[in-house]
Parts: sequence; C-alpha cells; structure tokens
Amino acid sequence: MIPDLMQAIEISAPGGAEVLRPVNRPVPVAGHGQILIRVAWAGVNRPDVLQRAGSYAPPPGASDLPGLECSGVVAAVGPGVSRWRPGDPVCALLPGGGYAEFAICAADHALPVPAGLDLRSAAALPETAFTVWSNVVMRGRLRAGERFLVHGGSSGIGTMAIQVAHALGAVVWATAGSEQKCAACAELGAHPINYREADFVTVMRKAGGADLILDMVGGDYIARNIKSLADDGRLVMIAFLAGAKAEINFAQVMARRLTLTGSTLRPQSERAKARIARQLEEKLWPLIVGGAVRPVIDSSFALLNAVDAHRRMESSGHIGNILLQVSAVN
Repeated sequence: MIPDLMQAIEISAPGGAEVLRPVNRPVPVAGHGQILIRVAWAGVNRPDVLQRAGSYAPPPGASDLPGLECSGVVAAVGPGVSRWRPGDPVCALLPGGGYAEFAICAADHALPVPAGLDLRSAAALPETAFTVWSNVVMRGRLRAGERFLVHGGSSGIGTMAIQVAHALGAVVWATAGSEQKCAACAELGAHPINYREADFVTVMRKAGGADLILDMVGGDYIARNIKSLADDGRLVMIAFLAGAKAEINFAQVMARRLTLTGSTLRPQSERAKARIARQLEEKLWPLIVGGAVRPVIDSSFALLNAVDAHRRMESSGHIGNILLQVSAVN
C-alpha cells in the first residue's frame, strides 16, 4: 500500500544545518518513464549542503527536497516502464527528493543492487559512481598504466575514484589532510599525499607528472594542477570548494598540449545520465560484484537526524559516504 503522505526533510530557509526540518508531504506519483521508490537509505552529499545554504538550486521540475541518491524497492512504475516491477531492489540517481520515504526518478537512472551488497551499501553508490565514472573514464579517458591524482581522496568521490582508477590499472595518488585519511587512501590503493606536510606539485613532478587529475577543490589548486600534469595531461574539474576563479598561464596549456575540462552531474540531460547508467551496469557493476570496488561508508543517521548528518559532512572529518536511514525496507 502506498500512503497519501510521507515523512520528509525539507530546507525551511537558506542557512545552516538547523534549517532542515521534518515535514509531511504528498507521496509523488510516477510519470511516464519514471519509477516511485520506497526509500530505505539516502546518501548525504556536498551538493545537499550547498543547496541547503542557498547556493545550488535544484533544476527546473526537480523536487525541492535535498537528496541526490537513494536505495530502496520499487513501489510503483509509471507508463512506458518495462524493466522494473514493484518490489525490485534498486539504487538510483535522483534529481532531488532523496530525504523522504518515497522518491521519483527516471527509470533509466535506476540500477539493480549489485550482488552481495545490501541496501545500505548500495545507497552509497549512485552519486559517486555516476560522477567518478563519467569524469574519470568517459571524460578523462583514464587508461591502464597512467598516473592519476585525485584531490580529496578520503571523500565519497575520492574513495570511489581511487578504487576505480586502481581497478583499471592506473597508478594512483590521492591528497588528504590527516594521517588517518592518508592511511584510508593507502588502504584503497593510492599513494597518499598529506597536503599539510607535502606539496603535491613536487610529488607529482618527481613521479613524472599526472596524466589525469580529478579536482573538486579549485581556487589556487587549478594553477598548481597544471604544473602537476605531464605533457598531454588532462585536468577534470567537478567542484570548486575553494573558488571557481583562478589565474593560469595558458602558454603551458598550449606548449604541453594539456586538456582542461570538467562537468557537473545534476544539470545534465536525462539521456546523458541514462548513458552513464548503462556504462556503470556494464563495466563498473562487475568490478563491485568481484570486490575490486566497494562503497566506503563513514557513518549513518536516522532521517530525523539529518541535521547531524549535515554537520558531520561540514566538519570534513568523514572518510567515505554519509547516509540517512529512511525506513526499514529489506
């Protein structure tokens, strides 16, 4: 039975974590090509924090509720959906709305829970997997034997990127800000660089330069990344925690044939996200089933404790993903 109302967490006004509040909302209805998911677990990601602060508005037509990924079971399917049936366990990339007992997504943006994973672990996959695979493999064209550097190696994105790159045969470096975080990066297969103690530019140049860098810091890291690249290297930007503006020497880009690119996931078309989902199921899911890649979970909180989950995210003390338990769906 699908109820008329559901419990959710909304952003009452732009601000700190305290603006998150529980509410009752009507259960959404699956439209053409969509599925309704009874949410078991929802991921907490940096874009949720930015949306809560008022600096990352949801795209037109998306739910105003935070939450860009979830796991659960299919509760209903809309017209035109043939793959999924009610009761199917899934994990899904959402345009928003994950902090709720029910969420809507495009049917092509849902994926089966990989064999051997429970719903809790599966909830930590969609946002990181879509982001890492599309930027490291599809956009960044990482190949076996190449040197790969990821900044923020202990984050949810970072821990996924380390494992994917390592599984693909790259030599991996990762920056992190503490001994504990560096140890976590090393355990996943990276050469850790404690950015409080060492200059990643010096480290990477000594190693021959990075063929690919995945950066979510921005700011003065952008120029330093360029210095860290090998000739014909690629820099992929996915976020700007330290700012989106930088002064760089484009003569280096030209002389060394560098590629500077980047993307954000949420504004991309449904067709583009479906294309990423197909690659994930075909190429990444077997790596997860085989144990070469696994979700790294830092902590989990009850849905009504979303405030504490956001404070954990903003503390930057986490290693891996932060989750909300929404219901006891098995």
